[in-house]
Order: sequence, then structure tokens, then C-alpha cells
Amino acid sequence: MDLFNTTKKANILPFDGEVNYYGAIINTEKAHYYFDQLLLHIPWANDKAIIFGKLIITKRKVAWYGDRPFNYTYSKTTKSALPWTKELLELKEIIENKTGEKFNSCLLNLYHNGDEGMAWHSDGEKDLIKNGAIGSLSFGAERKFLFKHKETKQIVSIYLEKGSLLVMKGETQTNWLHRLPPTKKIKRPRINLTFRTIDI
Repeated sequence: MDLFNTTKKANILPFDGEVNYYGAIINTEKAHYYFDQLLLHIPWANDKAIIFGKLIITKRKVAWYGDRPFNYTYSKTTKSALPWTKELLELKEIIENKTGEKFNSCLLNLYHNGDEGMAWHSDGEKDLIKNGAIGSLSFGAERKFLFKHKETKQIVSIYLEKGSLLVMKGETQTNWLHRLPPTKKIKRPRINLTFRTIDI
């Protein structure tokens, strides 16, 4: 298998947004390498969110990186970006070459097993460029990922392979929610990298 898969997929959303799933753009050997490097060397920390005025500490762990020490606020908590690692810069270059997009930051998520997921949300924070692309790379356990239209409630489901790239852009965050549903079937960890562009 080649390291790069140059076939871009069609928009998986039926309307009101654009999501392109490229499939596995990084081969299995490289995907295992990046998973191990990220798992061992990223300073993972439990995420925090303020919901209905109460501080919630998640089991899921996160890290935030960028070109500069950008502040990024979501769920009423703020993070300051760390400087890029060698591996993150390599992955950023891969997806920028693949998509033609440019990114200046990355939010990493570590899910220890299928019990950990993400509730319905949109990535429409004011710190991000409006309607900008978000490039999502997946390593480790393969998981189902869902989209739900905010008005029609239509659901779109996709299975994210290890080493795969999913790109959300256009009106997607305005019109659709997305989530990573928990599952008892998955016992292995998953690492997800979402490359973003902070509005500067």
C-alpha cells in the first residue's frame, strides 16, 4: 500500500455542508508508528468543560498545539497552544498537501476505549475562522462517527478507519452537529487529531 491515497471522496452530506472522507491516507505501518509516538510523547491531560455552571472533568484526554501559543476557548474553558512536535508537523504537511487547505493549530483527543465518546456539538467557536476547514485524522481503534442536521434531524453515519482523513468545511458547522458515540464493543484506544485554523 502506498503511504498516500490520492483519491478524494465525494461529499458525504446530502445538503447544507461539505464533508469529504478520503479513507486511509496513511498506511497501516505508518499509522501504528504515529499512534505510538502520539500516545507516548504528547502531554495528555483530562479535558474540562463547564456545563450548567458545573465543572466537568472528562475521562477523555486532550492536547492543543499551534503555530503560536493561541488561546482556544470551548465549553467555557480556555487552552493555550503548545509548540508543534516533529510528528504533528509531518502530519500537518500530509493533510495540507492532500486537501490544499492550510492549518495553524491542532486539537488532539485520546479516547481510552469505546466507553469514551463525544456528545453532539458543532465546532463553531469564535476563535476559529468561520466556515474554515477542519481536517480530522484518526489513529488506533476504528470508530463510528455521526452527523445530525440541526433542523431536519437527518443522521449521516461513517466508519473512521485508522490512518483516515475526514475534512469538514463550508456551512457544515452552521447546519450540522457531529458526535463520536460510545460503544461497549471497542476496548482499544483511539487518537484523533483535528487540524484547525485560528482566526488571527
